[in-house]
Amino acid sequence: MSALEFEIHATDGAARTGLVRLPRGEIRTPAFMPVGTAATVKAMLPESVRATGADIVLGNTYHLMLRPGAERVARLGGLHKFMDWPRPILTDSGGFQVMSLSALRKMSEEGVVFRSHIDGSEHRLTPERSIEIQRLLGSDIQMVLDECVALPATDSTIESALSLSTRWAKRSKTAFGDQASEGRALFGIVQGGTNPVLRRRSAAELVEIGFDGYAIGGLAVGEGHEAMIATLAETTPALPQDRPRYLMGVGKPLDLVEAVARGVDMFDCVLPTRSGRNGQAFVRSGTLNLRNARHAEDPGPLDPACACPACRNYSRAYLYHLVKSAEILGAMLLTWHNLQYYQDLMAGMRAAITAGTFPAFVAGFRAETGADGPLADG
Repeated sequence: MSALEFEIHATDGAARTGLVRLPRGEIRTPAFMPVGTAATVKAMLPESVRATGADIVLGNTYHLMLRPGAERVARLGGLHKFMDWPRPILTDSGGFQVMSLSALRKMSEEGVVFRSHIDGSEHRLTPERSIEIQRLLGSDIQMVLDECVALPATDSTIESALSLSTRWAKRSKTAFGDQASEGRALFGIVQGGTNPVLRRRSAAELVEIGFDGYAIGGLAVGEGHEAMIATLAETTPALPQDRPRYLMGVGKPLDLVEAVARGVDMFDCVLPTRSGRNGQAFVRSGTLNLRNARHAEDPGPLDPACACPACRNYSRAYLYHLVKSAEILGAMLLTWHNLQYYQDLMAGMRAAITAGTFPAFVAGFRAETGADGPLADG
């Protein structure tokens, strides 16, 4: 039994659009999940996140286990109540963050022991503990614990991590138990670096275990855009057609478009929110740097095609002033705009797939933004 239902409404080549159904709501695919690392999408109210068109947000197991603590969140009614987000939440397993703590962690078959980046306290994360934390948080989609390898890496290193990740995936599923009866789902994570043979092996091993959905992990970790896209082209055909596919931690708008063209359904990335806090805005023709003096006396909107508050109510000149003055409102408005841009991009892709015009959409997107993706204006 699965708490997650997935239906495909239309396809255009490998691209597809449909719905993920969970007890807390429907997720239109392709879907972009804003990242709410510490139980908040930075600089945004939950109702503002929803207003952009987001159906689901992501929470971070590693950060929430350290602060405020999963047990505390559970005592306070769970993550949905805690952060006032009644719709679906996906939580990652903590594996990626632990990978980044290479100087502060020790790996073993059992799991990983690491020291907190906050206060240096020691913690142990195992597949079972990761699932327990996600259960305490009450997330709708949980992720198995895996070992993520930074690229480039040798095939032997990647294969070793893949094998460990498969063993951890089995333990994660056992620990997940009957949470489907509580309306929750569990996704496996395909590893294998940029080696197509290892990717297909990882996919096959996870499909044999059986999960509600399948994530593609270990990309956007140094391999470059072309290698990532080539890896996706080899990996997605090895995954079940009737289960959602989630590309973790990706990425730039061009990455999303190219990944959807290769059959990916779900995404998350900190880029739109982080860029907004740093004075960068995504627009139809590329990216804008609101620190650039050429915006200082520009009375026009950030993006005339966008209906977000930053574009509807304020000029580029005012946004430039906010950014240069380090005003909090600047980060809020640009974050809202960037999240709106990403949701509009997903809606545009859904519409193009439905209409059977997705190849033209991809060609138009590449022509409008430049073949290598959105171009910064400096």
